[in-house]
Amino acid sequence: MNNVNQSEKLIELAKNAMSKAYVPYSHFQVGAAILTKSGQFYSGCNVENAAYPEGTCAEAGAIAAMVLAGNTQIKDIYVMGHGDALVTPCGGCRQKIREFSSAETMIHICGSEGVRKSLTMNELLPFSFGPENLGQQNRE
Repeated sequence: MNNVNQSEKLIELAKNAMSKAYVPYSHFQVGAAILTKSGQFYSGCNVENAAYPEGTCAEAGAIAAMVLAGNTQIKDIYVMGHGDALVTPCGGCRQKIREFSSAETMIHICGSEGVRKSLTMNELLPFSFGPENLGQQNRE
């Protein structure tokens, strides 16, 4: 699959995930889709909870699906939300993405029309703390 087809597939996965978000409180749907370095695809949506801080983000759901399947290396992640402003990952999700990223990992911020902005991991979370700070390396 070429890069254009991969991008289209990831946008579609993020859009589909966003449409399934469980957001009865904020009504703010977010979807995320991951392409791993091994070429696998995973997606997730945000899931709210009446005990507000106990909800989960779309990025966290996609990462959990990826890890469950035995993958640990994000090549690209697409994050999609509605509205005019960029829907970027929250601080916690930036760190979660960083755990499974490299300097080459790309974060694509999307609206329903497609990619609005693409950033490297270092642009999204400069001077980050990761596994190598603890003498650990990501495994795949």
